[in-house]
Amino acid sequence: MRALSATTVLGEPIDRVDGPLKVTGAAAYPSDIAYRDLVHAVLVQSTIGAGTITAIHAEAAEAASGVLAVITYQNAPALAPAPMTGLGPSLPLPFRDNRVFHHGQHLAVVVANTHELAVAAARLVEIEYEEMTPVVGLDNPRAEALHNPWQADMRRGDPAAALASAEVIVDETYTIAAETNNPLGLFATVASWEGDRLTVHDSTQWTVMERQTLATVFDIPESGVRVLSPYLGGGFGAGLRVYPHVILTALAARVVGRPVKLVLTRPQMFTSVGHRPETQQRMKLGALQDGTLVAIDHGCTSALGIEGTNFGRVTVVTPPSYACPNVATHDHQVRLNIPNPGYMRGPGKTEGNFALESALDELSYKLRIDPIELRLRNFADVHPQSGLPWSSNALQECYRVGAERFGWSKRSPEIGSMREGHWLVGYGMAGVTFEVYQPSCEVRVSIHRDGSAYVRSAATDIGTGTYTIAAQLAAELLGLEVGQVNVEIGDSDLPTAPQSGGSGLATSLGGAIVDAAGNLLRAFLKTVADDDRSPLQGMSAEDVAVTNGRMAAIEDSSVGETYFDILERHKLDELSAGGEYNPSAGAPGIAGPAAFAARFAEVHIDPELGLVRIARFVTVVDGGRILNAKTARSQIIGATVMGIGMTLLEETVIDSATGRIANATFGDYLIPVNADVPVLDVVFVGKPDELSPVGSKGLGEIGLVGVSAAIANAVYHATGRRIRSLPITIDKLL
Repeated sequence: MRALSATTVLGEPIDRVDGPLKVTGAAAYPSDIAYRDLVHAVLVQSTIGAGTITAIHAEAAEAASGVLAVITYQNAPALAPAPMTGLGPSLPLPFRDNRVFHHGQHLAVVVANTHELAVAAARLVEIEYEEMTPVVGLDNPRAEALHNPWQADMRRGDPAAALASAEVIVDETYTIAAETNNPLGLFATVASWEGDRLTVHDSTQWTVMERQTLATVFDIPESGVRVLSPYLGGGFGAGLRVYPHVILTALAARVVGRPVKLVLTRPQMFTSVGHRPETQQRMKLGALQDGTLVAIDHGCTSALGIEGTNFGRVTVVTPPSYACPNVATHDHQVRLNIPNPGYMRGPGKTEGNFALESALDELSYKLRIDPIELRLRNFADVHPQSGLPWSSNALQECYRVGAERFGWSKRSPEIGSMREGHWLVGYGMAGVTFEVYQPSCEVRVSIHRDGSAYVRSAATDIGTGTYTIAAQLAAELLGLEVGQVNVEIGDSDLPTAPQSGGSGLATSLGGAIVDAAGNLLRAFLKTVADDDRSPLQGMSAEDVAVTNGRMAAIEDSSVGETYFDILERHKLDELSAGGEYNPSAGAPGIAGPAAFAARFAEVHIDPELGLVRIARFVTVVDGGRILNAKTARSQIIGATVMGIGMTLLEETVIDSATGRIANATFGDYLIPVNADVPVLDVVFVGKPDELSPVGSKGLGEIGLVGVSAAIANAVYHATGRRIRSLPITIDKLL
């Protein structure tokens, strides 16, 4: 087999193989699915933030034209509790009782022959409440506090003693407003029952987990559930849980005995599919005058729904980032009457990095040490927690290359000393250490007599390029053209795959493809092992190379034959082989894997108006082997734009009196537009990671981490105003 160290297709910036289907409208998203007898569901949501339902008047809705059912807690069939998943407990079940925990909670679902009739009927449902004052805000004294949930606190050394003896201390609080994922595609679910078999088309990033959850909730075997999500209009973590509206769609389909489609509205996206929770962090750094870190104490309090179970550790980013002997982290949560938070790109680590890298910048100014130099003096040569060597680490190269491309040497260290016309100019940077997640994965690969190959797995492509890199990798390993490889994913009936989340799918799916391709080549060689007509008789996989659909001896390329020759002679339509990737064993004596990055921002600020403009942004990433240069760069660019939104614009505003989200539309919730985004420079450095069969380390989230700190640090350099609360809005600069 060809070694991946000498690839011909892998890594090339080829166009997305699914691109033509998407631009021609042939790619079927969940909202595009239709059945002959399809009916439509619309949600009725709570108009209070807390309390209980005292009466539901659904008679008018039930009598409306075309209405098939109005389902509430009063008449809904019983459901079984949802199971644990790899991301923690599932969400509370809908329609359990009359309690209301947040504004926008689903209280009824109306099913009608058309969407328009369902919308009209939903307006006829009247609900009476006994209203309570909602508990909103991290500092609310009525909020239930959860200390160290899941026993996640960490400690090494004696941080308290080290802080007490430190020569210089930074002790500051950093806050980040709640954000909502807001993928462009509205989340949609289509559910259909055939007897006790359930088929669901859904906006999910994890078909296998959803199958498990639905099977448990409806008390049917997992083999009786099929979840399909071949295309997703964006997710950013919102599709990593089975939300109540998904269960309600399947429930409605069972009640009315027909396929049901439910499409969330944009305001419902704000209340139904999670969000990045509001956080408040206290960061304490202790250092010597030469910049050596002696102690870090990082604490965070984040918001959680009244019955929520989501726990994203914010402080997890700190222990591996720098060579500091004394480190403590503490994560806390408070329960509030808010929609349940969920996962949003880089959950926890994005927020934690903002506090850590902002505090380091503050320390650099106290010590009058260049921000890059301060980070280099505290570079972790080995993993700080385990003491083991990194599997690969090009963070220092990220700093060097980034500084050169950005022109960091032109930075004047004095606050407010750089100008362009009347604009104040600021330079800021941040470092990123991002430990990645690599779960198990299975895949099946086959080659057909017509020369085509198929890669099949339950994995999903959420717009990141999974179809393309899977095709490239299979083509590389099997000696085929990329156009000969068909990738079928997004179907829970296919070999088990993990979620598209946590920056781990490319490595996991890639590892499984490597294993399957090797097994498939061995299957071909086994087929001709006793075939005296084959020039490959008696050879092993180590003896052959593959190219142009042909297996040939490494020692003499003239000795070989094509896949077609073997299949034709043995009257086989195809040969298939399974493969798996299971990283649980790891590599003894090696830490990791982790991706690394350096972010550099230039901001221009109008001192009279408080306007902030991002003039330039440079990102240098060590993501291991880059599997497709074009889609990888696109990942970083898209994530950086998200980071600009998080830093300067995005805030999910919850009214403290009612618990209502006050800006749940794109007219009120601000996101970056073209004018907010400069040309984004992206560079990749480093080498293939030895812990990954394909050398990759994950890029889905690291492109977002560090953006906020780099921009905030640049704002300080320009103005002398240290903004520790995101988003950085005009009022904070005036």
